[in-house]
Amino acid sequence: MIPFKQIPQNLRVPLFFAEVDNSHANSAVYNQRALIIGQITAQGAAAPNVPIISQGVADAKTQGGPGSMLALMTATYRLNDNFGELWYLPLADDGAAVAATGTITITGAPTATGVISLYIAGVLVSVAVGLTDTPTSIAANIAAAINADTDLPVTATSALGVVTVTAKNKGLAGNDIDMRLNYQGAASGEVLPAGIAVAFAAMAAGATNPSLTTGLANLMDMPFDFIVLPYTDTTSLNALQDFLNDATGRWSWDVQVYGHFFTALRGTYASLGTAGTARNDQHGSIMGFYDSPTPNWSWAAALAGQDAVSARADPGVPVQTLALQGVLAPPLQSRFSLSERNTLLYDGISTFTVAQDGTVAIENLITTYQKNSFGQPDNSYLEVETLFLLIYVLRFMSVRITTKYARTKLAANGTRFAPGSNIVTPNIIRADIIAAYQELEYNGYVQNSIAFAQNLIVEQNANNPNRVDVLWPADLIDQLRILALLAQFRLS
Repeated sequence: MIPFKQIPQNLRVPLFFAEVDNSHANSAVYNQRALIIGQITAQGAAAPNVPIISQGVADAKTQGGPGSMLALMTATYRLNDNFGELWYLPLADDGAAVAATGTITITGAPTATGVISLYIAGVLVSVAVGLTDTPTSIAANIAAAINADTDLPVTATSALGVVTVTAKNKGLAGNDIDMRLNYQGAASGEVLPAGIAVAFAAMAAGATNPSLTTGLANLMDMPFDFIVLPYTDTTSLNALQDFLNDATGRWSWDVQVYGHFFTALRGTYASLGTAGTARNDQHGSIMGFYDSPTPNWSWAAALAGQDAVSARADPGVPVQTLALQGVLAPPLQSRFSLSERNTLLYDGISTFTVAQDGTVAIENLITTYQKNSFGQPDNSYLEVETLFLLIYVLRFMSVRITTKYARTKLAANGTRFAPGSNIVTPNIIRADIIAAYQELEYNGYVQNSIAFAQNLIVEQNANNPNRVDVLWPADLIDQLRILALLAQFRLS
């Protein structure tokens, strides 16, 4: 019996009628979007808390305002992912927020001409110094150079040899704006002109990040697999944890939207360990670093961009060694040792390496999940690839089931019915699930299909005859992370 769903059985009008059925033709994949959460300035055109699709780096400046957190994050993200669909969640500064400030103090008199190589948030600001310059004129020139670069996240004023630098966006995040001299060093010609001295008071006193409550609620059920979070305060981290959680958030059974957030935290080895052990969330990753000129929000944007490119291509491939474009490495003395990085990876903090040419690359990108509900060590959600593999295979199964069985009758195992009838049994569904799993295995997302078939359970629910329950014992593909070799040599 042919399983028509539209052409009636009592049709007598001749001759040819066609019904189209796509239940065996769907091979679509999800479009995995990225989302940048970031603050805008008063010059930004975007409506706060309203998600909007990105139309490029120039558009980010229009929507967020030049030098805004949103614009700078977008620029860094696009250095790492120049193809994938990207959205913004623009945030206005909190009404009670305070802008971070810092100072640059000039003293002495130049005895030779030269250039001050000042780095603001990792961006070089060059200021020429002449023999007749005074601390007051040098400071004025520095302030003018800072203000001339509208893409910087700060503005500046000067008086009596002191430059006061103020973050364009108010809040805690402004405290992470780094100021320093001569990052490239003397080998690159960055040397302070003789006779003058420059002293910094680091950016500080920024307070109160925007609330995420309204903005996250406005995302509704629109999927965003890669979420860039610029904040590391507990309130913001908890907001994303609640937004994505397994019980009532985007990973819950009745939502099934999924997603993962990426952020970065500046701190010492000790402070990063403390921060990491305070978290336990499989849906978030924190990259730890110390003494980099690049703000933490740009680290987060680069991290999410690289992971997005890799996960879209193949969620099972490890992201280790991927270079973070737009991120400046900490000086050699500020990098963590192998032992320290290994410990951080047990504390929920992701790690990076630095190549000889200064390129920063992901070493191991993990989640902050460390313990089960009994407080015992649990590595089941350790690697971020596990979460993106789960997203892929669950969506694969959802598409397969909803396409093939959207309108199907259910019969008990052993029921006899005509071939081609629009009827399935638990055993037929079981065979389809095994076939789908073998397809996933062939394409490299899962493994051990024989064991899967042996342990798979598909049964009609005892209390609801219209429901089929499935125990789906998947074995996700692994990643090659460590190759340990014992060089057991001989001497002849």
